[in-house]
Amino acid sequence: MSMKFSVKIFKGEKFYVARVPELGITTQGKTKAEARKNLREAIQVHLEAMADYAIEHGEVAIDEGQLVPA
Repeated sequence: MSMKFSVKIFKGEKFYVARVPELGITTQGKTKAEARKNLREAIQVHLEAMADYAIEHGEVAIDEGQLVPA
């Protein structure tokens, strides 16, 4: 499964700001590359937390390494 999100990176007063509006994630970096790297990490942490929450609350299960509806 692949997911696509819109990524917005712009220059703030001191740092580059990177956002994924669909997930409500915002981060920053001294360079565009650093902001993009930080955003990639933030997306990964966010999606892992969402999966953990869904598993803990019985909304999904893991079957052969894949998340499936419970």
